[in-house]
Amino acid sequence: MRYIFGLLVISLLFSCKDDKKNNTLRDNKLETGSYRAWISIQDNEEIPFVFEVESDKKLNIYNAEETIVVDEIEYKNDSVYINLPVFEDYLVAKINQDNNLNGFYISPDRNRKVPFEATFKNAIRFGTGTGAAYNIEGVWETVFSKGVEEDEYIAKGVFKQYDNGKITGTFRTTTGDYRYLEGVLDGTRLKLSTFDGAHAFYFTATVTDSTMNGYFYSGNHWKEPFEAKRNKDYELPSANELTYLKEGYDSLDFVFSNTSDELVGLKDDRFKDKVVVVQIMGTWCPNCLDESKYYADFYKKNKDKGIEFIALAFEYAKDKETAFSRIDRLQSKIGIDYPVLLAQYGGADKAKAQEKLPMLNHVLSYPTSIFIDKKGKVRKIHTGFNGPATGEKYIEFKKEFESFVNVLLAE
Repeated sequence: MRYIFGLLVISLLFSCKDDKKNNTLRDNKLETGSYRAWISIQDNEEIPFVFEVESDKKLNIYNAEETIVVDEIEYKNDSVYINLPVFEDYLVAKINQDNNLNGFYISPDRNRKVPFEATFKNAIRFGTGTGAAYNIEGVWETVFSKGVEEDEYIAKGVFKQYDNGKITGTFRTTTGDYRYLEGVLDGTRLKLSTFDGAHAFYFTATVTDSTMNGYFYSGNHWKEPFEAKRNKDYELPSANELTYLKEGYDSLDFVFSNTSDELVGLKDDRFKDKVVVVQIMGTWCPNCLDESKYYADFYKKNKDKGIEFIALAFEYAKDKETAFSRIDRLQSKIGIDYPVLLAQYGGADKAKAQEKLPMLNHVLSYPTSIFIDKKGKVRKIHTGFNGPATGEKYIEFKKEFESFVNVLLAE
């Protein structure tokens, strides 16, 4: 009896300890304060970013002038799930006793899983090191994957440099921009990164006062070389000349389903005798998000003037229902009042997208905007989008957009 009683006591003691341990795990939540996070990539490099936790249900990710508010945070068992806004990617990690995080950055649609870590009470993206050897502020004529057939493309680097060696800016391409980049020039080594919830980018290069030679990493799945030279007068080709209608076409026509599975097309009464902007986009695309925010706001302020927008979503989601739910999420998150139609799911291949719109010479970029006048004729096609990270170029785009729309409305 004494033996059995002893076993029962020991069992109860261990049971209490296990319960206490489980309760501790359940109560383990993000501490308020700053964190330095990084995603491990090839070549023993990392893509760092910083965020600040306001509460166990809200945090802010910072990239240069950009603040991304994250308010979808869940706790399951011993892990925290940080669901990134609008996009389907998420961070999952265990919180250790020092409030550091260890886990993964997961992109479910693309079947990508990358190691992720974060340290508590740290807000330094890159150390300042030895200080900058040069001042790289200004415009840089850039080529990515030079000499590699089909992969080579041009870009325009635009950067600001601060006294402590901090660098901000972006690379503009013919199809968009690499958003808010932030980093340092440590001696002759340039390091820039950004994390926007859908993409993790890292640029590193050796610089002189007039040249850059380095590599661009996108997550742990892509690496390509780039080179750049100073050229204050450098400009990219006009975004209004890259995509156009094939010979024999002067209008656009399509019919796709909205999230209520109702067919919507340009010939519907809603669009008759109105100026229409057709937006080719995807809920997974950060440049499309920037453009959608601007278009949603513009539409709310001007929809009584005879203008309509209609977005065509090309989605990575593997089934229609998931694609619809992501479109619904985007519309509700940023307040899109115009129709967003599902043009394609299961991938965003541009060649297949062009098959859905055969009157176009190609679909070169997400996003692309097609301007249609009141008679249903295509008047302009704008490839890509210069987002807020491009500074003056973004302001220039808005002015051009509003001016051209006003011309169409006045006809």
